[in-house]
Amino acid sequence: MPAARTTATKSNPTSRPRRNRRRIAYGTVIAATLALVLVGCGDKFTEPFKDAPRSHKENGAPMDLIRMSDGFSNVGSKCDGPNRVYVLYHGDNPYGSLDVVKDDPRCTK
Repeated sequence: MPAARTTATKSNPTSRPRRNRRRIAYGTVIAATLALVLVGCGDKFTEPFKDAPRSHKENGAPMDLIRMSDGFSNVGSKCDGPNRVYVLYHGDNPYGSLDVVKDDPRCTK
């Protein structure tokens, strides 16, 4: 009579080391992936500006807004020295456009 073959059950502890190894492997992969993501984006939080150098002169005057009847593609304008700057934007989208009118008579005081 052949010997009875044992299978891994709750009462048989032979499958526990295999499950533990899988859990450790999955945990390691998740931790490594998370670490790579955080390291890749880490300098965004530590550096204040990643654009061109800024002067300390700021024009905090409010803009003149032109609202379109449908609420989209609004226009904002304001004077920056003798020039008038127009900014066009569309809702919350990350794009827009910019135009400058040099020596606008409305900007001279």
